[in-house]
Amino acid sequence: MEALAVRLSGLDPYVDGAMRIVAFYDTLMRRRVDLPALARASAGLAECVAGIRLHGTGRVTRVSPDGRHASAPPAPSSTTVPILLDEEEIGMVWLERPGPPNPLDEVLLERLAIAAAAVAEQYGPARTTMADPALVELAISTDSDEASQARALRLLGFAADIPVHVVAVRSQLPLDQLGELLCPARPVKAARLADVGVILTTAVDPARFPAGVRAGIGAAESPDRSWRQARTALRFTGPREPVVRYADLGALALLAEIPKDASRENADVAGIARLSGNPEEMETLEAYCATGSLRRAADLLHLHHSSVARRLEQIAKSLGIELTEPTGLMRVRLALTAWRLLDG
Repeated sequence: MEALAVRLSGLDPYVDGAMRIVAFYDTLMRRRVDLPALARASAGLAECVAGIRLHGTGRVTRVSPDGRHASAPPAPSSTTVPILLDEEEIGMVWLERPGPPNPLDEVLLERLAIAAAAVAEQYGPARTTMADPALVELAISTDSDEASQARALRLLGFAADIPVHVVAVRSQLPLDQLGELLCPARPVKAARLADVGVILTTAVDPARFPAGVRAGIGAAESPDRSWRQARTALRFTGPREPVVRYADLGALALLAEIPKDASRENADVAGIARLSGNPEEMETLEAYCATGSLRRAADLLHLHHSSVARRLEQIAKSLGIELTEPTGLMRVRLALTAWRLLDG
């Protein structure tokens, strides 16, 4: 390889310069330099101001050719290259060269971007959120053996001795942004598998989910088991409870194991299905099931309690269930939950 590089450099001065730049940055990476050292070396090599910015921290490093912090206001970038890590843009590198770019500026910045990505991955905290879907799938698959799962988690950046939660989400918000919101100071990886987003993290706070996101949270057990739990919990989410922890379902999780045909044939579930065509009655029934109280349901719906009472009376006749009795309320709650599960 070295002999080929020598022959090429003798034929083309550009190739000679490019090879010297590659060797320059290979040496820096072997020395495990940090971002400021990378910027200083790059500014000296380019003989102009060099800059590095990491999106995750907002940290900007600008260095003059003399190796000092560039105190002058930033000049327009003559050449810019993104810093990529696992195909996610985590930052930017640039040169502030007066006049036209040097022919080798692009090569220099490409190598600087590669070096900056390696430093960010090793020393953080600007680590990428998005992960290779194939690697995530390997970590959570029931078909993976324990050794393969452990290796996948290690490659994703999770320590072997720390349990990982798996979260199944449906969200219009990009998964990388959602992951950063949920776990700003902890390891987190995300990927999309089919129509479901997958987030892996060592800790998750349900209160941090933004509005409009549906999420099921698995327990911190084996990743494949946590993934099954997360998908089950996701099925129990709804407008009034968009985030569900599997651990909070308790015996309700057993409803997810009932075959759908058996649920559809149940008289109570069939009654809810007929009622679903009337949004007003469904809203009233859901509020009553959520509160267990006529007056609290009325407060939730911003209606007079007598209006809610009339609606519930009509619903009770339609379902053939006495809603004011504890047994009736339990039946309709179970039927409503089983009906929701039919849609996944």
